[in-house]
Formats: sequence, structure tokens, C-alpha cells
Amino acid sequence: MSRVLVTGGAGYVGTHLITALLRAGRPVRATVRSTARESELRAAVRRGGADDDGLEVVAADLMSDDGWRAAVAGCEEVHHVASPLPAVQPEDPDELIVPARDGTLRVLRAARDAGARRAVLTSSFAAVGYTPKPGAEFTEADWTDPDTPGLAPYPRSKTIAERAAWDLMEQEGGDTELVVVNPTFILGPALTTEPRSSTQLVKAMLDGTMSVAPRQRFGVVDVRDLADLHIRAMAAPEAAGKRFLAVADGPTLSFLEIAEILRRRLGPLAARVPTQEAPGDEPPRPVIRNDRAREELGWRPRPVETTIVQTAESMRGPGTSEARR
Repeated sequence: MSRVLVTGGAGYVGTHLITALLRAGRPVRATVRSTARESELRAAVRRGGADDDGLEVVAADLMSDDGWRAAVAGCEEVHHVASPLPAVQPEDPDELIVPARDGTLRVLRAARDAGARRAVLTSSFAAVGYTPKPGAEFTEADWTDPDTPGLAPYPRSKTIAERAAWDLMEQEGGDTELVVVNPTFILGPALTTEPRSSTQLVKAMLDGTMSVAPRQRFGVVDVRDLADLHIRAMAAPEAAGKRFLAVADGPTLSFLEIAEILRRRLGPLAARVPTQEAPGDEPPRPVIRNDRAREELGWRPRPVETTIVQTAESMRGPGTSEARR
């Protein structure tokens, strides 16, 4: 059985995907920017209940050709998860766009040249629904327009990178198939010791750093369900050439509604969560469809309230909610 390649192995999503693959008996090769992160990655995998004996860790950077040919060698399946996610939006959009686009193309070319059967790319809802649309109902047929006025660098980078990926594989992909997963706001317990990406916002709610909730409406997906969707998208023959929105069932939420769930479910532990929303006009509440993932791949995401509560509970220590998967 050939190894599965996972890029961005030490990240929030990468650690969960690697853990799920190893638990299923698949040997994994993971890329990290520096092998100094190998011990951290192996600890996260063990924390998730997987044996890391089947894990190989190699160094490869999205901004360099070095290491990618060796990373992909012998791998029929490639999960490209790595992508820059800033704590704050940069003034120069190219700080995000260039590594997101060029890194994606670098990995896909390496996969193609190595004869990989399929690559599954983690894109984002940011590439789907960040251009206003009447009714605000979104499916995989929708695309963010990167020239939308006021669009932040991050959604621009995700849109441009995903478009470039489809263009490359349609024109020069050879026999390698491409599937794209577009997650909404990712929550769920982290396997790493430090809060990463979106979980930092839950931490900010709990410790009072976020005193006023931003006025936003969004979908949520559990990081464990996202890993499961990646695996399903890799396995299903009919997934080739398609996008799959990753979002939990039910209505989209606001930060204030997440705070209310935390207060109701956690009591005193959520005493500092915000009780007010930032002033401004009421933003549209998007409707984000997960029908394709459910119907074509048999995907069944967790209830969003379960994800929110377990995210908060995991702040007491990494991996504490993993056993409830």
C-alpha cells in the first residue's frame, strides 16, 4: 500500500487528517516547513489516538521547489492542505496570494509528474461565497470574484489559488484527478498544544479578549468532519473533478450566537464571552448547501453545537475531546 502524502502536516487540519489516515491503517508521509516540527507533529498524532510508526515526516516549503519531488515520490494520493492563514490581513495582498497560488501549483505539478492518481485540495468557502449574491444561497457552482470591491487578501488568495489549480489540472494535469474541498469556518478540538487559526477566536471569547462580537454570519464545520470529507473525496471515483462544500447542517451562525451557546452549555466557564455585537447593519445570513457531500459521498457532519462546545472544552488541554468523536 503506497503512502498518502499530506502537506501542511503540523497544522490544525493536517494533524487531524494524518491521525484519521493512520487510524485507518494508511501509511502517511507528511510535509512540514522544517523538520524541527516533527516531534510536535508526532505528539499531536499520538494525542489523537494514532500510532505514529506509520508516519514519515519530510521538509518542503510552498515557496521552494526543493523537496517536493521526493515528497510526492511513490504517493498515489495527495492531500494538499498547506496554505498561509494570517493572524491579520497583510497590507500587500501578494504576501498571501503568491504563496497560496504558487504553492498549490508547485504541489499539483509534483503530484502530476509523480503519477499520483488523485489530489484533494483544501480550498475554502472564501473561494465560493465572498461576492454578494441575491438570496445569499451558495452551492459549489458559485465562485467569489477576486475583483469584488473591498475583498480582503485572504479570500482573494483562496479564490486565485483554487482557480489556478483547476486551470492547471484541466490543461496539464495528465492522468492525475483533482478534487477540491471548500470548508466554512473550521472549529473542533485541536490536537496541537497551541490554539490555531479559528480556535484562537473561541479562546478570545472565553478569556474575554473578544469583548464585543464581530457582526458576521458564517457556516461552521468540525475539523474532524473535514478530515473525514477529505478521505471520502479521495476514495469516491465519482468525486473526480468536483468541489465539495464542507459545512454542518442547519442555519449559519454569528459570533454572538456562538457566545450564547457557550454561555448556555458551559455556565461559569463562559462568564467572559461577549454579550453584545459590534454596531452596524445586519449582514445577510448565508445559506450554504452541503447536499453534494451528503448525497454523493455519504458525509454526515456533527451537530454544530457539539463542535462548538467540544472546541471550548479542548481549551483546557489538547485532545481532551477527541475521544468523543
